[in-house]
Amino acid sequence: MELKDLAGHDLGTRTIAYDARDAILYALAVGASCDETDLVYERDLKVLPTYACALGLWAVEEAGGLGAYDRHRSLHASQSLELHGPLPRDGSFEVRGRVAEVWDKGKAAIVTVVVECEIFTARYGIFLPGCGGWGGERGPSAASREWHPSWHGRHATDRSRAALYRLTGDLHPIHIDIEVARANGFDRPILHGLCTLGIAARMLAEPAGAHPCELRRLDARLAAPVMPGDAIDVSADGDDAGLVFQAKVGETAVLTGGRAVFG
Repeated sequence: MELKDLAGHDLGTRTIAYDARDAILYALAVGASCDETDLVYERDLKVLPTYACALGLWAVEEAGGLGAYDRHRSLHASQSLELHGPLPRDGSFEVRGRVAEVWDKGKAAIVTVVVECEIFTARYGIFLPGCGGWGGERGPSAASREWHPSWHGRHATDRSRAALYRLTGDLHPIHIDIEVARANGFDRPILHGLCTLGIAARMLAEPAGAHPCELRRLDARLAAPVMPGDAIDVSADGDDAGLVFQAKVGETAVLTGGRAVFG
C-alpha cells in the first residue's frame, strides 16, 4: 500500500483492558507523587484522562504495520484528546481505529490516526520525514497567536523516565535504543511525546483550579523532543475556552499550540 492511499483506511477494532496497577503505573510515569493518593493508591483511585492516549497507540502501530512507511522513522507530531466520560479504574471496552488523513508537506508527510470509543476520541498526528512530494493536499497550517502566560510550573524528569514510560505500552525503540535514536538524528533515546504531554496536562489542573481527572479536552503540537533528565517548564493562561499553554526545555519549545479544557 502506498502512503497516499492510507487515508480512510479502517484499522479495525481492539478490546482495551487495564487494571488499577496499570493506571497507577501511568500516573507515576507522568510525574504523580505519592501524595496524590487518588492517582497512585487503589483505595480511591481515579484514572488520569491522558492515559487514553496511551491506550489508543495500538492503532498507530497498526497503521505503521501496513508497509506504507517505516514506523521506526516516524515521529509523533501532534495529539488531541476529547473525553466523553471518565475512564473507569478497571477498564475493558472496545475501540475502533482509522487513518483519517494523509497530508503531503513537501519534504515530509503527516498521517492522522483516530481512535474512538464511547469514552474518548484521540487523534495522533504522525510526522514522516522524507515521505512527501507526491503532489497531495498539504492540509491545514497551525495558526499563530499572541498570548501572555500568567502561570508557570516546572517538572524535572529523571534519566530513567523514558524507560519507565515504555511500560505504559509505547514500545517505539527510539525511546530506549541508542542506535534507533541516532538513526533519527538524536544523540540518545528521547522521552515519549505523550509522556511530556501527560506531565503538562497533570500540571495544568493547578491553574485551572481543577482535579487532573477533570480534563475534558486537550490539544497540542509536539514541537521538539525532551531528553530524559530535562526539566520541563509549562506556562499557561486562561481564556473563555479554557487554558492555552506551552512547554519549554530551556529556550526550546517542546509543546506548542496547547489548549486544555477542564470541568
